[in-house]
Amino acid sequence: MSTLVCFHAHPDDEAIATGGTMALASAAGHRVVLIVATDGELGFTVPGAAETTEELGSHRRAETQAAAAILGVHRVEFLGYHDSGMAGEDTNDHPACFAQADVDEAAEWVAAILAEERADVFTIYDDHGGYGHPDHIAVHNVGTRAAELAEVPSVVWATMNRDKIREQMAGAAEIVAQLEKPMDGDPPKMDEDMGSPESLITHGIDVSSVIDAKRRAMVAHSSQIAADSWFLKMPEEIFVMAFGHEWFVDPADPRSAGSPMIDHLL
Repeated sequence: MSTLVCFHAHPDDEAIATGGTMALASAAGHRVVLIVATDGELGFTVPGAAETTEELGSHRRAETQAAAAILGVHRVEFLGYHDSGMAGEDTNDHPACFAQADVDEAAEWVAAILAEERADVFTIYDDHGGYGHPDHIAVHNVGTRAAELAEVPSVVWATMNRDKIREQMAGAAEIVAQLEKPMDGDPPKMDEDMGSPESLITHGIDVSSVIDAKRRAMVAHSSQIAADSWFLKMPEEIFVMAFGHEWFVDPADPRSAGSPMIDHLL
């Protein structure tokens, strides 16, 4: 048995970015641990989900625990930092937010968990946080230092396959156009610098076999992913197309895209 530790910035990030990988690892008999830096109290909130920031944070912790149970996660740890908000917002400067955390201090906390769990594989975000969110960048910086302190043998960066997303959006548009009942609302748009180009991606996991668990884990985050959201109203074929693979960069691995993912773990 090996141990996989996944480090994320906010509740629901774990389900979207590495939910399938965690579910596959757990199903294969490995230990899976989730570390969440903040309660995500500044993220999108479904109207009526909570009245106060404190209530929302508590609610999102409970949602994360529910999602983790669906994915087979064995341990969940919350670091308790404040959500920093999107890049450029005044909340980025809050002294208690994760973006302002002392990297070494936070890394020692994370490293203690990694050492206790004897982590074999540790996932963090890519070096620009996937899409530039300050908390995601902090996960990369803190996680990198924590892995050094705990001497974790394998560290990989969770990312998005920028080239695949473009292809999938085009393919999904064709499928949606053929539906008897059109989907309401516009699909999310993609920033040009989101994720990583396929040429840099070293690992890819097909998580379509556990896509139901991944989708249910996303549904568990009901305070920020509404039941009528475009993501959850996708036909199954489009949902698998969008979320059926999870992508990683191993900074120590020169292999090209399409290589098998962490063979000793999954």
